[in-house]
Amino acid sequence: MYILYIATGLALLISLIADREKTHRAVKISVKKLLNILPAFITMLVLVSIVLYLVPDSMITALLSGRNIFSGTIIASIAGSITLMPGFIAYPLCGILLKKGVTYMVLSAFSTTLMMVGVLTFPIEKAYFGTWVTILRNLVSFGIAIAVAVATGIVFGEISL
Repeated sequence: MYILYIATGLALLISLIADREKTHRAVKISVKKLLNILPAFITMLVLVSIVLYLVPDSMITALLSGRNIFSGTIIASIAGSITLMPGFIAYPLCGILLKKGVTYMVLSAFSTTLMMVGVLTFPIEKAYFGTWVTILRNLVSFGIAIAVAVATGIVFGEISL
């Protein structure tokens, strides 16, 4: 992680040397965007933390991992498909779930469907792309997400062919 911080600092320094005014404008825009997204980020983080505190670890593990990895994958895929959450919240959440014993395959299904399938965004997509294209995109995305989850399970040795 420190490498990213160093690379970002160096890039900012190079940008500052190249064009001080442009860099100043860019940093100002970035700070405004950060301040706009911060309330939603903190709210989501607090809500996720409360839910993870109230829901016992054994229940999460039983639902998402349990005895059958495939049922956990399907549950995670459905949850990811109907949940609307930005990536900067989803990935730390997956890290927390991993520490609670959820398998990589299940986490892969959850995070991939979360990013690719949009049940809650269906009305907006339908308005722009039409019903047929929206349904087709979501079905193809769901299939790809399941394929990615299975591939993840194979790579991490959670399932075998």
